[in-house]
Order: sequence, then C-alpha cells, then structure tokens
Amino acid sequence: MSFTAPPGLAARSITTGYDRTPVIENLSLDIEPGKITVLVGPNACGKSTLLKSMARLLPVAAGSVLLDGNDIHALPTREVARRLGILPQSPIAPESITVGDLVWRGRHPHHRFGQRRTAADDEVIARSLTATGTAELISRPVDQLSGGQRQRVWIALALAQETPTLLLDEPTTYLDIAHQIEVMDLLADLNEQSDKTIVLVSHDLNQAALYASTIVAMRDGRIVCQGAPEEVLTERTVAEVFGLDCLVVPHPRSGRPQIFPLGRHTTS
Repeated sequence: MSFTAPPGLAARSITTGYDRTPVIENLSLDIEPGKITVLVGPNACGKSTLLKSMARLLPVAAGSVLLDGNDIHALPTREVARRLGILPQSPIAPESITVGDLVWRGRHPHHRFGQRRTAADDEVIARSLTATGTAELISRPVDQLSGGQRQRVWIALALAQETPTLLLDEPTTYLDIAHQIEVMDLLADLNEQSDKTIVLVSHDLNQAALYASTIVAMRDGRIVCQGAPEEVLTERTVAEVFGLDCLVVPHPRSGRPQIFPLGRHTTS
C-alpha cells in the first residue's frame, strides 16, 4: 500500500525552548494549506517560539516539524528556502546595503551559487517593492529608513522569495494604522490570488479576526483553542487567554467578531 504524505506544514508533539528551558512542550498543530492562520496570545506565551520552530530557526528538543510530510530538519536548506518565506522579529540588514540589494537576497534560493541576477529576478523584485509601497526606496540604504519603511522592505524580501508558504512574526510592527491595513490587505490578496499559505503572529485581535481563516490562541506554551475567528474570539476565551474582560460584537460589515476591552474607566 502506498502512502502519500499530507501537504503543508505541521508540528508533531514538539518540545522546544531556550537554554534547555522548554517554552513549549508536546504541542501539535496542523497549518491548513492555502489559508491564513494567525497565532495570538499574551507576551511570552510561546507564539514566536512556535513560529521559529516551524520555520527551522529554532531546533526542537523532541517531536518533529513536517514540511509536505518530510522532517524539515532533514531537508536541504535551499529546498526549505524555496518552500518557506520567513520574516522574523526585528531582522538585521547588513550595514549600508541598499533596499534593492536586500530584496534581491530573496531570490537567492532560486539560483545556483554565483549565478547572476536575471531580468526575471528584476521583475519579481520590482513587483515585490511595488506591492509593499517601497519602489521609490530601491536605491536607499536600509539603515537610513524609518522603522515602518524597513518593515515593509523586509516584507518585500519575503515576497521576492516566491514561496508557497509565508511565516511572519508580527509583520505590522512599527507601522501606522494605514500601513498596517495595507500590509494585511496585501497578505489577504496573496492568499486569495495565489493560494499562498500564510502564518503570522499578531497582538491585534481585531485584525486577526478580520483577516484570519484560523486563529490559534496560546497561553503558557499550550494551545488553548483554535478555529474560525467567531469560534475562538469569545468573551470567555479572551478572559481565559489574556485575563481581559471584554465585549465581543460583530463587525458591522463583515460580521466577524471585534473586541472591546472593559477597563476600569470604561463608561456604560
């Protein structure tokens, strides 16, 4: 009997952490292909640790991460880079590198060592810069950009990698609200038009509710619940995961849940 490995990305009973201190223990998660999955939870709950482990940026002490049914740590680095585009928190660019040269690095997994940049690469780079609103910055040194501009340039690099799956750790960090929505709209467009699988970490529950197909709510290194936004973002779950009293009401246009915190000074 032949066996066909399931496509996509999955964690199987993984234990991982830092300095031999586990942050996550015996956690399993399947990422649904072609959908947007958002990891939410309080600070230090294990969201970024899980994303790093699934991106092969952090080794697992036990269990395994599977990419298209294969142990991700057994795959060649170039092969992984062709399948997974990764935007970690606070990435660091080489000193004085220009925006164009940084985004060009996203094309490296598609070339043999020493192979020159092609016209097709230039087209992908231009398209990635345009999509993130950074085309006019192509000749600027990255270290001269604002935090928001740098973040959009890093997203352009991830797009230029042209992978079927994108993993992004807080991609709207440093962005004002207008650029946050532009980035989230861009990710939604990529998902809808290219069937791209997207996994991201977010602290914004309302944005997660508007854009996610699946929300994974975490606390203390474990998954509390996962499912569609309306299944996960309930007043009870928000209180359990974040220790926050809130009202949850439908968005007036989409009908998706929106969170209104009830602070001590909230008036009736």
